[in-house]
Amino acid sequence: MTPHSLLHQLFPAVLLALPLAAAAALAPGDHEFALTHKALRRSYLVHVPPQAQAGRPLPVVINFHGGGGHAKAHQAYVRMDGTADREGFIAVYPNGTGGIAGRFLTWNAGTCCGSAAAARMDDVGYALAVLDDLAKRIPINRARVYATGLSNGSMMAYRLAAEAPERIAAVAGVAGAMTLPRFAPRLPVPVMHIHSVDDARALYGGGLGPAFPLTDTRVFHQPVGAMLKKWLDRNQCPVQPAAVAYATGRPGAPDAGHTATRLTYKPCIAGTEVVLWKLTGAGHVWPGGVQDYLPLLLGPGTAVIDANAEMWRFFSRFRREAK
Repeated sequence: MTPHSLLHQLFPAVLLALPLAAAAALAPGDHEFALTHKALRRSYLVHVPPQAQAGRPLPVVINFHGGGGHAKAHQAYVRMDGTADREGFIAVYPNGTGGIAGRFLTWNAGTCCGSAAAARMDDVGYALAVLDDLAKRIPINRARVYATGLSNGSMMAYRLAAEAPERIAAVAGVAGAMTLPRFAPRLPVPVMHIHSVDDARALYGGGLGPAFPLTDTRVFHQPVGAMLKKWLDRNQCPVQPAAVAYATGRPGAPDAGHTATRLTYKPCIAGTEVVLWKLTGAGHVWPGGVQDYLPLLLGPGTAVIDANAEMWRFFSRFRREAK
């Protein structure tokens, strides 16, 4: 009797289960999962690209919705899934807490925002739990996990990168400066920030923003420059940019008058960089996302740059090697 036939006799159920386990890996497309963290049942969405069919571990981008949003609406608005399909990474959209019937959710990003910050929710722990739960469902490349988000979600991405830098290879925030009272990342982290000087809600220069609709709740925003200085100092970058690039809206397009200036600060320690995309004309929006989305609330949309393409071009250059 051969060893192979002996195994079949001794462990037939195990051997039959092996191909089924392999087939149970997440199929390309959208999935929703729930997990319990700190006794609270929470959920997240996952978009799996076609490259998952090859079975190799894929990079992950965890993308946090803005304050008052939720994962499904954010996924549709930012349109990151198309970039994930082209480039071969898994896009993850967690849900915050609070709100009503799964809507109007927030993140505890430090001093912001809403009930999540007031209740001191452990959203860093939850985000790490999401990544661990995802890794049980599909092979992920743990050296290539990246964080991003919009507004309060941008702030959350920065908190995650600052407090768990060993898990995050790079971070890119959109329209929301970091709001951490204590900033002491154990490791340097590559940073890209995208923000419009004409953002009337998350003020580029800092200060008290307007009240949220139907409330008297206002948020004090940190200046973008002050946030960048913290990362420049931590990453030991030069204070003057090494490279500057420009982009403008297409003639005849709604954003024809918009501009985008890219400031790149390097060299920094451990091969990191800090990049600022400074926009004009756009509102409190995700560049390249769905246009004319809640314009009375968010202001003018823009396609002067594609935030998804720019941040993936940035992310894809960095790895977080195991220590």
